[in-house]
Amino acid sequence: MSMKNTLMESLGIKIVEVQKNGVCIASMPVDEKTKQPFGYLHGGASVALAETAASVGAASLIDGQKQVVFGQEINANHIRSVKEGIVTATASVIHQGKSSMVYEIKIVNEKEELICISRCTMSVICLEK
Repeated sequence: MSMKNTLMESLGIKIVEVQKNGVCIASMPVDEKTKQPFGYLHGGASVALAETAASVGAASLIDGQKQVVFGQEINANHIRSVKEGIVTATASVIHQGKSSMVYEIKIVNEKEELICISRCTMSVICLEK
């Protein structure tokens, strides 16, 4: 998977691990690219990290030659603010259907404190032949 010229590259998102059960762990720095003007992690950056982790996890559960996944809906509750360091998202599938998947994504700081919790619905689309 190439991250060149993508939002992942712009925000510094790195895929740490993808497990065979569709769990994806991704990390992102809290820096000048991901902070809002007041110096804290931007909520939109957290949502981008959450959807990225869910997308990569969902993609690992499909046949990439015949299907593709897209984020269909996402919500997020921002629990704690953070000004520096690395945040880590763990995306776990809570529903895996033929045409959709639902992921829960927990984002924590380096102390394992919950920063954000999100739920993302992924649409599974069959590629045309």
